[in-house]
Amino acid sequence: MLLTNLKTNHLENPLGFSLEPLTLSWTAESQDQKPVSSRVEIALDPDFARIVYDSGEGNLNALAFHPELTLRPWTRYWWRVSVTGDGGDRGTSEPAWFQTAKLEEPWQAQWITSSFDKDRQFILRRKFEAGEVRRAFACLCGLGSYELYLNGEKAGDELLAPGFHSYDFWLQYQTVDLTGLLRSGENTLTVLLAPAWYKGHFGFDGGFYDNYGERMQLICEVRLEMADGSVQWIRSDGSWEAAPSFVTHSDIYYGEDQDARLAADPQWSPAMVCEGRTDLLKARLSPIVRVTQQLKPVELIHTPAGETVLDFGQNMTGWVEFDCHLPAGQRVQLHYGELLQEGNFYRDNLRSAEAQFSYISDGNPAHVRPHGTFYGFRYLRVEGMEVDPAAFTACVIHSDLPRTGWIETSDPRLNRLFENAMWSQRDNFLDVPTDCPQRDERMGWTGDAQIFAGTACFNLYSPAFYNKYMADLMLEQKPLEGGVPFVVPVIKKSDEKRNMLANHSSCAWGDVACVLPWQLYQYYGDLEMLRRHYPAMQGWVAYIRRQDEENGGHRLWQTGFHFADWLALDNYRDPESSFGGTDCYYVASAYYAWSATLAARAAKALGLEEDAREYEQLAAEVRAAITREYFTPAGRCAIDTQTALVLALYMELTPASYRPRLIEDLRRKLKENGMHLNTGFVGTPYLCPTLSAAGAAEDAYTLLLQEDYPSWLYEVKMGATTIWERWNSVLPDGKISGTGMNSMNHYAYGSIVEWMYRNMCGLVPDEEGPGFAKVRISPQPDSRLKWAHCRYDSAVGTYKVNWAYGDNGLRLEIEVPFNAQAQVTLPWSGGYTINGKADDKQSFVLKAGCYEILQQ
Repeated sequence: MLLTNLKTNHLENPLGFSLEPLTLSWTAESQDQKPVSSRVEIALDPDFARIVYDSGEGNLNALAFHPELTLRPWTRYWWRVSVTGDGGDRGTSEPAWFQTAKLEEPWQAQWITSSFDKDRQFILRRKFEAGEVRRAFACLCGLGSYELYLNGEKAGDELLAPGFHSYDFWLQYQTVDLTGLLRSGENTLTVLLAPAWYKGHFGFDGGFYDNYGERMQLICEVRLEMADGSVQWIRSDGSWEAAPSFVTHSDIYYGEDQDARLAADPQWSPAMVCEGRTDLLKARLSPIVRVTQQLKPVELIHTPAGETVLDFGQNMTGWVEFDCHLPAGQRVQLHYGELLQEGNFYRDNLRSAEAQFSYISDGNPAHVRPHGTFYGFRYLRVEGMEVDPAAFTACVIHSDLPRTGWIETSDPRLNRLFENAMWSQRDNFLDVPTDCPQRDERMGWTGDAQIFAGTACFNLYSPAFYNKYMADLMLEQKPLEGGVPFVVPVIKKSDEKRNMLANHSSCAWGDVACVLPWQLYQYYGDLEMLRRHYPAMQGWVAYIRRQDEENGGHRLWQTGFHFADWLALDNYRDPESSFGGTDCYYVASAYYAWSATLAARAAKALGLEEDAREYEQLAAEVRAAITREYFTPAGRCAIDTQTALVLALYMELTPASYRPRLIEDLRRKLKENGMHLNTGFVGTPYLCPTLSAAGAAEDAYTLLLQEDYPSWLYEVKMGATTIWERWNSVLPDGKISGTGMNSMNHYAYGSIVEWMYRNMCGLVPDEEGPGFAKVRISPQPDSRLKWAHCRYDSAVGTYKVNWAYGDNGLRLEIEVPFNAQAQVTLPWSGGYTINGKADDKQSFVLKAGCYEILQQ
């Protein structure tokens, strides 16, 4: 038996993370089908000579096991798991580890800053002597972002720490291992600070400054564990020094300016102790942001306008690093962009984001990169130096989450679409699930997160990432009494002009509070995580119900601002509007019912039967009110749009007797539109799943395979390497359709990939077996594809579903992991062989194993 994927709180070997409650998980591979016993041991050493916890043999939950162990601060724990299968196969894992941070130990360090102008970027340092050190770790938090160096070498590979979170409610600190960089004798600890999200130019309406504070500052504690067993401390205080940084200006939207000449002889002065709250400091939740991939230019372009441009062949999030040896004082400037227009470099769709980088040489050879910003780009315009493409490298940067999903088909266009969605997810998973990585926005829009969560959890292992997002969301809910901001974290600062983000609680956007916790439970089976997020669900449903009661208690949501079916194409009264044609209060009421339904399911899973009954009753009342308000007794919807019909079917808003009419009307709407969609952010994610569930999978395929506007493959045909914000972000002639709101890297419409997993390939989690312990496999092949392959490394293990058309019909290959089972429904009726044995049941259960099913 092979035991792998050992994770602590859904992270691999986490250092200094919040571990409350301590959660261990693992997967097993075996010829057996299920475990009969398992055992977890936790020790203070990798040889398990000092065991501090032993579960004993038992029936442990491999998806989320919670050992009762009181953790000590600054301590590394090693753990392993042993499992015995029902056929006698037994294995013991290689050890994994987790290391605690400060826990409840009080901070004795002080917040420090510089005495320079509040907007001057600076470096902090502390020199210290060290003898023979066994281990050394730093716990620190920078406001805004920071990079930590010891003796001139960067400590760790994390970037843009401490990340973007709700700084006004909590400050997440990081723990960094310094052991390998420490030397006997004098050492120099250096911290490079940048404004970033904390005080830089950031937010909507062109952004604001000093959103969370006016000064960059640092708190740091270094713990030196000496060879003789003693402990020495280096703490931030007035003994540190500050100097102006060689980074003269850095900003998320602006980019960065560097003058290497300033690094030659920095002018050090005493650091300044400043005010700052230590009660807000909490051990981190955010997975690490790092460089995960490097790309070289695919083409050097000399444009008609005389520009020198590098094409990296892929739209991405990150930055470009380069090597140079230039005369002192020579200035190099880079500009980042997503598109070429008429063969020339283009950046107007970035709006006020300058997205540039400048470097002034000190005359020495240098490897140059930004430190406090990031960009969304494919193209790079270079000015001020001769360009050797080999000297330039694009670094892809995002929260480093393991890939869990793969889909490949016989159609290269669909394969490119799938990869586009994967790229857009990674590009927009930079500590928060952002809308886009390039323009003056890059915020955690709740609507985008809600729409894409299902696809996200198939593609990348996302529980820790989303758990941090939910932590921020729940903090942001409190002052809104259950309401949910449009973006999380929300920038609360505003100026004389109306800040759109001061509003909150749009339908479909705020409903992330119910959709995301339930999705996480379905995909990962961690009941304690659901319990932790359940108050967000309660708060959101209570907020909607309060709006309802204040408006007469009609069990409809008919007040407030709503994005609703954002960017749909069916607003024929005002085609230039970003708002769709489906009545926003219909959409709001539909989500009212849907969130109450999900809250009921969560309550039931948590054993809260009274809550479950209350939410089920509320959902039933809202559905009945929707039926009275918006539908005739014959089942005709008063709002005749694709999205209205899709929501009625997907969210089961009407009596079952209405479904045939609604399905017929939806298919009619599609035919009227030439078998093209015109849905927006709300209707699109549910459109193809609804058609497949209604027995119209061929229509779903037709929509998927369309190549002209509007369709998913239109952007593929136009050369997209990520998902666009708009169906026509680029027009057929190659011109951008508009600059006001037009991103080439928005993942929302990539939600079609969830349909590819669930319907095309047929892999669906079963509510009775969360974490994919139980699934339904019901692929829906279409003869317009020759074959489709799906692999998903689920929380319980690897599933594979492959189908292909052969000379004698369909062939299915299915792999079910250890300790899981699949209810399989074949896409044909009649005979077949399964692993060579004849049968004719269309639906049956498969336990762990590999199966070949041939149509007869």
